[in-house]
Amino acid sequence: MIFTMSSLEQIQKLEKKVAFLSSLHEAGQSLTSTLDFKTVLELVTKKINVLFQASTSLLFLVDEIQQDLYCKVVIGKNSKNLKSMRFKIGEGMMGCIAQTEEIYVVKNNAKNANNLAEINNFFPNRIRSLVCIPLKTKHGILGVIALVDCLEETFHPEDSFLLSTIADYSAIAIENAMYVEQIQDLIITDDCTNLYNIRHFNEVIDKELTRSKRYNQSLSLVLFDLDHFKKVNDTHGHICGSLLLKEIGNLVKRNLRDIDSAYRYGGDEFILLLPQTSKRNAFKVAERFCDLFARTSIELKKDVHVKITASFGVTSFPEDGNDRNKLVCLADQASYQVKQRNRNGVGVA
Repeated sequence: MIFTMSSLEQIQKLEKKVAFLSSLHEAGQSLTSTLDFKTVLELVTKKINVLFQASTSLLFLVDEIQQDLYCKVVIGKNSKNLKSMRFKIGEGMMGCIAQTEEIYVVKNNAKNANNLAEINNFFPNRIRSLVCIPLKTKHGILGVIALVDCLEETFHPEDSFLLSTIADYSAIAIENAMYVEQIQDLIITDDCTNLYNIRHFNEVIDKELTRSKRYNQSLSLVLFDLDHFKKVNDTHGHICGSLLLKEIGNLVKRNLRDIDSAYRYGGDEFILLLPQTSKRNAFKVAERFCDLFARTSIELKKDVHVKITASFGVTSFPEDGNDRNKLVCLADQASYQVKQRNRNGVGVA
């Protein structure tokens, strides 16, 4: 069979179209296979990276509070150095992409050096090309995908359409995963303090105890309750009391390690769960928070500031027990003994 040039071109176009539809189908299957937020983000970045063979692929998400883009997932070269990337929305090339919600393609960095100046600062070697595509839904923009050095001399309309289509799939998958994560957060979060609730504490400590036993590691609890909290409610009202609890929650979250977690245990009682932490180091953590609370003035409303102290109790696995209830009970007893003495201090089981 003899093929003319026209026939060969038509066959090549059909083959490319089949490959395009196959890639789209695979992407759709991958992105609908899970609703775990972290997994979806990684799948999105990996799938696009494979399809367009970029040297580095980055996924940025919009931080609505800070009004900027922050790098969430990196695949490829220099991944460790790129996680710190942040760009203000509306400023610079990346920020403008988030604002205009349009695809941006730079095919030759040598001719467009100024356009990539802010990106080049993060790479040890000058990048040659960049493709950025917004991840958007009907509710607005979620983020931006950036592909570094994925282009040859041309970027075909089919490539742009494929990227746009996959980005649409990706945005829907990310938004759905975000909703699921938000629902899960509501289930395990205390409304007043925005710390985890007691239900979640019971689940996490059992897992952490199992891990600690398996790897022969220490695990510590710090339980504390606020001193004279009732006086705040009686003097300033329950709304101010709730605001105080919220500010204590914020203060705790800002001063914990990443591997630690904090919970509202009930009323004005809180628990810190400290994996891989000895009793001695947990005592130091409790002392640090005790001093922090005593030094911090909290504004409840205009011209009303309070300082409040707390009484702390510390227990540790394995020396004080190997189950949740015993550790919590001993921490509570240690805290109660501090209250019986002079409050604003740390007790150890």
